[in-house]
Amino acid sequence: QVQFVESGGGLVQPGGSLRLSCVVSGYTRDYYGIGWFRQAPGKEREGITCLSSSSGITYYAESVQGRFTISRDSAKNTVYLQMDSLKPDDTAVYYCAHRPAVGTDWRREKEYDTWGQGTQVTVSS
Repeated sequence: QVQFVESGGGLVQPGGSLRLSCVVSGYTRDYYGIGWFRQAPGKEREGITCLSSSSGITYYAESVQGRFTISRDSAKNTVYLQMDSLKPDDTAVYYCAHRPAVGTDWRREKEYDTWGQGTQVTVSS
């Protein structure tokens, strides 16, 4: 059973940076992907990035392309989300999630089977 523990959220001013961490446990060495989603108040959950474990390929939503970076430290079983040039529109609860197989669209929630508890990111002056 894959489990996640997220951390790193908080309050940051516009233009600032944060790094979220997602400690992963229980995964197998078969293919998997780790995605980050976010959900702002009153909005649907949005897929923002995904990392493929086997190929190392990364995917980004247009809304965060060039500002956010997903990476992993295999020795620490941790996936990171580096967020730069933050905007008020980035305010949301951020979740990491496990994608057990190659699917058709990494942005679809249904392609993920395990979710973290979420961490709040607030961008405000």
